[in-house]
Amino acid sequence: MERIGILTGGGDCPGINPVIRGVVRAALRENKYELIGLLNGWQGLLNKDFVTLDLNSVSGIVHRGGTILGTSRTNPYKIEGGSEKCIKNYKSLSLDALVVIGGEDTLGVATKLYKEGLNIIGVPKTIDNDLSATDFTFGFDTAINIATEAIDRLHTTAESHHRIMVVEVMGRHAGWIAVYAGIAGGANVILIPEIPIDVNEVVEILKNRKKRGKNFSIVVVAEGAKFKDDSLVIQEEKLDAFGHVRLGGIGQMLSERIEKLTGFETRVAVLGHIQRGGSPTALDRVLGTRFGVAAVRLIEKKKFGRMVSLSGIEIIDVPLEKAVGKLKTVDMNLYDVAKIFFG
Repeated sequence: MERIGILTGGGDCPGINPVIRGVVRAALRENKYELIGLLNGWQGLLNKDFVTLDLNSVSGIVHRGGTILGTSRTNPYKIEGGSEKCIKNYKSLSLDALVVIGGEDTLGVATKLYKEGLNIIGVPKTIDNDLSATDFTFGFDTAINIATEAIDRLHTTAESHHRIMVVEVMGRHAGWIAVYAGIAGGANVILIPEIPIDVNEVVEILKNRKKRGKNFSIVVVAEGAKFKDDSLVIQEEKLDAFGHVRLGGIGQMLSERIEKLTGFETRVAVLGHIQRGGSPTALDRVLGTRFGVAAVRLIEKKKFGRMVSLSGIEIIDVPLEKAVGKLKTVDMNLYDVAKIFFG
């Protein structure tokens, strides 16, 4: 009987558990696989820390956020002998295939290990929706629904108090969440990492709204957005295992500049990890499930070094290398649509 391992790495997001459930149910249906879950991302493979997965393990998890396997940002290639240990443990655990659920960093490690001989299938996971070679990633729909609801709620308090509300949402390198939630929530300005912030332009938009008799405004800004001729706004300089700084603070800084330049009372709301938590939407549950089942189909066909992907409404597969080759940034045609509603 062949043995499949599953691990989840990087930031958690709604929809991971439906993927795990999809893999387990599809694999056990064939009655020729046994499954183990490696705990806490690549750390589980490094330490041979795992649990057996069966039908009971995945019962009742389709609606649960997060990941039942735990996660971490462990990078084996930043640990002395880490990749060699992963390969050794893969073999000692008698794995025939490994399903890796993760974003750019986690799948980057998966790509390297595949090239070193491991049978790996990738499943795209990023709440920011910035992975290439897939139209959408699970978790994104949940995040934009949470952000949209928050914007809806902030509208009422902004209007009541005649304030400007700056809403900081997730988006390290790409502003997909900001654009989708901003359009859906009727934001008056949307600011994204792809385009440096021109504060004077933002102020002009807000002042023109005031002239039209609009005494409140909603400004949505992605956490990775930055001002012209300025660097990223970060919480701390310390890097994680993949070389990322911890972002945060652009919303506060922007609100202070807006209030100073307009004289309008301005407040900031940082949604942060709220966007990651809670139950996945129906769309993310279905997409995660389809990805999980598709991963097993690739294992059956021995098509390793591939990532399952959404193209239109079809699930396809693409080379892992293609998936992590470059980030998928916001389509400027979509941003042009958003700009029609600025002001």
